[in-house]
Amino acid sequence: MDIQGKNVLVFGSGISGEAAAGLLAEHGARVILYDGNEKLNKDEISKRVPEGTQIILGGFPEDILDSLALVVMSPGVPTDLPVVEQMKAKGIPVWGEIELAYTYGKGDVLAITGTNGKTTTTTLLGEIMKAASDSVFVVGNIGTPYTRIASETREDSVIVAEISSFQLETVHSFCPKVSAILNITPDHLNRHHTMEAYIEAKERITENQTSAEHCVLNYEDDVLRQFGETVKAQVLYFSSRRKLNRGVYLDGDRIICKLDGEVEICRTGDLQILGMHNYENVMAAVAMAYVYGVPVDVIRRVVTSFKGVEHRIEFVAEKNGVAYYNDSKGTNPDAAIRGIRAMNRPTVLIGGGYDKDSSYEEWIEAFDGKVKKLVLIGATREKIAETARKLGFTDIVMADSFEEAFEKCTEYAEPGDAVLLSPACASWGMFKNYEERGDKFKELVEQL
Repeated sequence: MDIQGKNVLVFGSGISGEAAAGLLAEHGARVILYDGNEKLNKDEISKRVPEGTQIILGGFPEDILDSLALVVMSPGVPTDLPVVEQMKAKGIPVWGEIELAYTYGKGDVLAITGTNGKTTTTTLLGEIMKAASDSVFVVGNIGTPYTRIASETREDSVIVAEISSFQLETVHSFCPKVSAILNITPDHLNRHHTMEAYIEAKERITENQTSAEHCVLNYEDDVLRQFGETVKAQVLYFSSRRKLNRGVYLDGDRIICKLDGEVEICRTGDLQILGMHNYENVMAAVAMAYVYGVPVDVIRRVVTSFKGVEHRIEFVAEKNGVAYYNDSKGTNPDAAIRGIRAMNRPTVLIGGGYDKDSSYEEWIEAFDGKVKKLVLIGATREKIAETARKLGFTDIVMADSFEEAFEKCTEYAEPGDAVLLSPACASWGMFKNYEERGDKFKELVEQL
């Protein structure tokens, strides 16, 4: 699309919106940055976007619609807003920042989505690719917007991208060389409204792939196993429960890659990250790297030296005989279940936060005698407490602040116990993001 001299609206500020504005300006567009939050500081935003960017805050000015050649949506903005429907009805192309970056960037994209494990898998695959290639960028939902680095990419670049369901709603031509969907469990239903819509968004990662590309799927996920039968790309499964005729699988404690022949990548005891969910993340990254052509010895060396991701079942310290773990990235019940399962001692658990319309039964059931006390915070605390009591778990304490919750944990935890921050909820309302929440937890541990 030729955007030289044309009006392009970026809908939503934040790091994605500001990076998109920068890329558009580089290609000659007249950029209009809009955000519905009228309390934002226009002068501060103007320092972070190209000179000449028109910034509009508050109510949407519908009189500009007829002048727009393109709209670029930030991932946090719902695509079913009435004004967005109006744009589509007028025939204005509505892209996401992933589509924009893909259109103006170069190189091969290795793209990862799924409800849980995206950040660990993306980080690990990024490390593998950095060991194998000269020009590698790790982007997307993991922190650096794809639009920020698109201009730096070359034909021989490899872009390892963590892609959310929000970002996949607005792709059109986006076509990864290798895609992966790690798993699908309920999440973000406040945005997608139905499980079907959420699944459909995730599956769009393969929409433009052909038999020239690869797609890696979790064989043990019923939705994905069935989806694999319809994918046009070459499908490669990974499995933690059974041997596969073709794919990457766990055989006892051995991670095996079986394509042309059978190759042992490593043993689980060689890995520095714990838990079955992490073994699955490793298998997904191995599969993606292998089909992209990375030598096995490079893959093996990187996966066995990989230390994991901050805020994901991260061991912080042992204080007074109590082990403290930061799993702030456990922002939904399924992710938090993985946090609980990784614990090997009696656990005092901090849960609760922003309400994403999740249900908490399976999370509570996963306590399975490990959780000795549940300390609840945030908007979901009453909902979680009610669910827990119905299921017979009554060791519940309420806290009005994060600091109070932490104090109560230190009060209840005894030598030999663990204190785990794994909230099963988003951090919004109390913190800007899960990173800030995890950093606060670590700060409080260090102060003990």
